[in-house]
Amino acid sequence: GLVLFSHTAYLSTELLSGIKKEVEARRLPPNVAAGMEEFYRNYKNAVFQSGDPAAAETVLSNMAVALDLMLLDVEDPFVFQPYHKALREPFDYYMFGQNYIRPLIDFRNSYVGNLSLFYEIEEKLKQGHNVILFSNHQTEADPAVIALLLEKTNPHIAENLIYVAGDRVITDPLCKPFSMGRNLICVYSKKHMYDVPELADMKRKANIRSLKEMALLLRTGSKLVWIAPSGGRDRPDPVTGEWNPAPFDSSSVDNMRRLIESSGASGHMYPLALLCYDIMPPPSKVEKEIGERRIISFHGAGLSVAPEVAANCEKSEEVKDVYTQALYKSVTEQYNVLKSAIHGKQGLEASTAGIALSQPWN
Repeated sequence: GLVLFSHTAYLSTELLSGIKKEVEARRLPPNVAAGMEEFYRNYKNAVFQSGDPAAAETVLSNMAVALDLMLLDVEDPFVFQPYHKALREPFDYYMFGQNYIRPLIDFRNSYVGNLSLFYEIEEKLKQGHNVILFSNHQTEADPAVIALLLEKTNPHIAENLIYVAGDRVITDPLCKPFSMGRNLICVYSKKHMYDVPELADMKRKANIRSLKEMALLLRTGSKLVWIAPSGGRDRPDPVTGEWNPAPFDSSSVDNMRRLIESSGASGHMYPLALLCYDIMPPPSKVEKEIGERRIISFHGAGLSVAPEVAANCEKSEEVKDVYTQALYKSVTEQYNVLKSAIHGKQGLEASTAGIALSQPWN
């Protein structure tokens, strides 16, 4: 064991000195290098928390690939189109993201709520219907967490989900390789619309383009779209430190409803809850600068879906708000069940009449 250990220790020194060399050669900005080093240390600590005997090798192989991809992107930045299809070859960015995040999930303490509804969603997609998942949003790793919790039972969902994504995940060099492996509709978040006032107009135009792309996609049917109508990640309550899903924005929900209704294909809207903030919590406040610090840990995660909420045909503001509240209430209920299971250590016992928890990877 000692030989292997010293070999991996040697390689990890190599990784870090490789980053330093890139900075000295001026191929890598020092702030990005600092982010990479921190990413590496935090990832290593997190994977070691799992107690997996192969932790050292996992960290090295995953980090070596990640750092390579980040360096490649600094040298030759990838530009995302308004609709980005996951890059699967010659290099499979999707599997890279899956393999990278998998060792951070404590599957013994992870749960899926209402697995039967994920099968129902797959059936609807096979019939040519469109499905929208209205979800809370917790971390940059959300797409990987969703896909990992469903990869055994619903690989079709895991690989075909299209994420409505903010511009940060397609501009931060430490994020981009992970984003390249997902299907994305790229939008500028309302929260950051005026960070740089002179770019606001360009951002609005880009958002209109992205909405057009989405309309075209939905017209072909069989599309599965994930959207966080809060417009950003959940944050802890400044007083209690408790995490809850951030409130949904009714205009965001209504835009999606209209797109679905005008697509010509049948459409369904489901509330989805996600609990995984421990794995990679966001900064406690919304930051303007790209390049946040990344804290990482090994932890249980949860995903749940509830029956679809049918939209009322009336289009008054009041009806929009009531509909948005109904989706949000369902997401919060599911979230609380996941919280009891994972944080409250109740496990499968946390199931309720409407939310059946399971561990489909067992």
